[in-house]
Amino acid sequence: MADTFSPTQRRRIMQAVKSGDTKPEMVVRRLVHRLGYRYRLHDRRLPGQPDLVLPRLQTVIFVHGCFWHRHHCPSGRSMPASRVDYWGPKFDRTIRRDRSHARKLRRLGWRVLTVWECQTTARRREQLARRLACYLSRADARVD
Repeated sequence: MADTFSPTQRRRIMQAVKSGDTKPEMVVRRLVHRLGYRYRLHDRRLPGQPDLVLPRLQTVIFVHGCFWHRHHCPSGRSMPASRVDYWGPKFDRTIRRDRSHARKLRRLGWRVLTVWECQTTARRREQLARRLACYLSRADARVD
């Protein structure tokens, strides 16, 4: 199936897709901050430029969009109807790249946590807060 938008329209649409300061990322930032942890954002020196970097805890947090990073929830399983020959390989590259970044970070001694967009919804926020508190407190215990 051919794209229903012209190349110029498609380019404009794709440029509007945010890569940083997304709503899910802001939710995670607020929760981590509320738990009393301080962090850096998008450290370019680290593989994959993690969304949140907690240097003292040697921990990074990625906040992934379910669609773009292919989570196993309904949003991540949907596939665009047009240009499947393009999207399939693109999604495969993204998955491989995410795994490679996580592997490299672990080899460097970092703990890696991935939070999915669907886990940041208002309905699941309390559960996410507990998960973050547990994960970060365990990292904190290792540092002390």
